[in-house]
Amino acid sequence: MAAVVMDGKALAAKIKEEVRLRVEGMGRKPGLAVVLVGEDPAALSYEAGKRRDCQQCGIYYDTFRLPESTTQEELLDVIRLLNSREDIDGILLLLPLPKHLDGREAALAICPGKDVDCVHPVTMGDLVLGMDSFRPCTPAGVMRLLEEYRIDPAGKRCVVVGRSNIVGKPQAMLLLQNHGTVTICHTKTPDLGEECRRADILVCAAGRPGLITAGMVKEGAVVIDVSINQDDQGRLCGDVDYDSAAEKAGYITPVPGGTGPVTRAILMENTLTAALLHGKR
Repeated sequence: MAAVVMDGKALAAKIKEEVRLRVEGMGRKPGLAVVLVGEDPAALSYEAGKRRDCQQCGIYYDTFRLPESTTQEELLDVIRLLNSREDIDGILLLLPLPKHLDGREAALAICPGKDVDCVHPVTMGDLVLGMDSFRPCTPAGVMRLLEEYRIDPAGKRCVVVGRSNIVGKPQAMLLLQNHGTVTICHTKTPDLGEECRRADILVCAAGRPGLITAGMVKEGAVVIDVSINQDDQGRLCGDVDYDSAAEKAGYITPVPGGTGPVTRAILMENTLTAALLHGKR
């Protein structure tokens, strides 16, 4: 029996409409600022998407496009300016930065109260400690998808393939907080297939097309593919061999149209949350 396809577009539309309705009733609107250094095509496309999302939700949007030659101090000056602006509640620093810039120093400069993309160590520390704070957009989006389809991680074996700071590690923390039994796999995992076949919930975030085959999927498992790659024909794909895995899984996310739209919607939700924390009503 074919898997239930988890519709990220529909969930994203639902979340953004909830944000729009909240914002509509506010006297002082939430504000998001995006900082983009250089002309990376993917970052430019991502920035345009953020602008559209903010327009749909009624959130004030500002963008700082800085040249490739921007110095570290110039970048920090922009972040400090945005930290001080009352109309800006969230700051999103787009990656990758040019190689001559220190991304960690830039992340540390962002006020934790405006860290809606969850890159500051304070925000990540709160996540590990289980404190109430912003949640990284992609892992939080995965949890919202599970919630939308009434899939409770409690007591389930959860396997996360990938150990990045922006997806793999925080994803494991969120699953753990929801009482899942969590295994993190990576390039040094001896038998990836064996680990994946044990998973009731399998989250793939390795960035390697076709890494997860149907033979690595447990019958009836929930398979969530976070990665966005390109195959040999230039088409968008995830880590999972979707067509074959969909015949074994109970639930599965498509690429595109799965976690991506929800990630963007969670950023809008985080920006609204930041505005409320800043006293905007």
